[in-house]
This record gives sequence, C-alpha cells and structure tokens, in this order.
Amino acid sequence: MTLNMRQVYPTAEFERVVDSGHFSAKQSTVYRDVFKRVLDIAIVLLVAIPVMLVLAALSIVIAMDGKSPFYTQERVGKNGRIFRMWKLRSMVHNADQMLEQYLDSNVAARIEWDATQKLKRDPRITAIGQMIRKSSLDELPQLFNVLRGDMSIVGPRPMMVDQRSMYPGLAYFALRPGITGYWQISVRNESNFAERANFDTKYFRELTFVNDIDVMLRTFKVVLRGTGY
Repeated sequence: MTLNMRQVYPTAEFERVVDSGHFSAKQSTVYRDVFKRVLDIAIVLLVAIPVMLVLAALSIVIAMDGKSPFYTQERVGKNGRIFRMWKLRSMVHNADQMLEQYLDSNVAARIEWDATQKLKRDPRITAIGQMIRKSSLDELPQLFNVLRGDMSIVGPRPMMVDQRSMYPGLAYFALRPGITGYWQISVRNESNFAERANFDTKYFRELTFVNDIDVMLRTFKVVLRGTGY
C-alpha cells in the first residue's frame, strides 16, 4: 500500500505524511536506544590502533601539498542537532568556491548536482582524493564522531545543513547518521537526493542488531569493489 501510494503521489509533503505514520507506529527498542551505542563504542575502541596507523600514513601523503590533511563540515545529526563531521581531505582547498564556478559554467553538471547533490566527475577532487574516496578511506576520521556520539557506525547518510529543506522524510532525525548504511551500500551513485528518505525510513523500521551487522559486512564488499564516492 505504501509503496504504491509513494509512486502515485511523489511529493515531498506526501513523503512526510507517510514517513510520519511509520515513525509514530515504530516502538522504541532496547537495541536502538541502548545497545547500538554500546556496539558503536566497542567497535571504535577495537579498531582504534590500526585506524590511527592508516590515518597517520595517509595524512603525511595528503599534507604534502602544504594543506591540512583533515577537513570538517557541518552536518545535521539526531534531532536536527548540528555537528562537525571529520574527513580526510580529498578536494582542493577552495572547493566550495570552485564548485559554484563550475556549476555556473556547466548546465549538465548543475542539473546533476541539483538532483543528486553529487558529481560523478567532480573537478575539485585531488589525485589522492580519488583513491581514498573509491576505497572509502576518507571516511575513517568519522570514527571520532562515532566516539563522540555525533554519529553511529550504521545509519543514514549525514546530511549537509543546506540540504534540510530538500529532504522529504522524518526518520533521519530520529537516528544518528552513519558512516555506512542502507543507502551507502546500495545505489549510492545512481539515486537522487530525495530518495535517501526511502532508505532512511526502511532502516528505521528494520533497525536490529542483526541488520546492523549485515550492513557492516556488506560495507566491506563495497570497499573491496572500490565503488565509493
């Protein structure tokens, strides 16, 4: 019933109504409210030493151009709280300014960006940035955000602040955004931005320990295939 109605009335307002129904019907679970956070902390502590070694090596390579190897950006978290998300720098220093100039001079790129909030051929990405994005190594610093409680290992794709008005769902705001998740391991490069709400609502309904472990295992396959970005 829900899927058919979404297809007939693909409006942002209707998405909000449908998602609201799912949201209010979903009962709180012990795993979602307590043990998911415990699992996050345990995983971060378990991988801390090897991750720090990898980050140290990559930081040296990235910093060879004289710029900081790390990059932070404001993202929307649980309950709409704004936090700073950490990443390894994969773009040129003046990336935001360069993006606007590029979109102003390239109509096709503007259409692609407006629909997906991504560019398959992004001129801002550096040579080392291409590598760490395809392998998702640029996401490793987000483990610090997980430890702080800003994010979870598994959850919705972190949303930028200026994307809130484009997002047609509610489930995102009930969860910590994740390093990986349903959208990240599926059609991440083929879907438009608004379709993320479908993945987030589905994940909210199906959130269990078993599903989180399954997403983590499937993430390794995505990383090994080098299909990040």
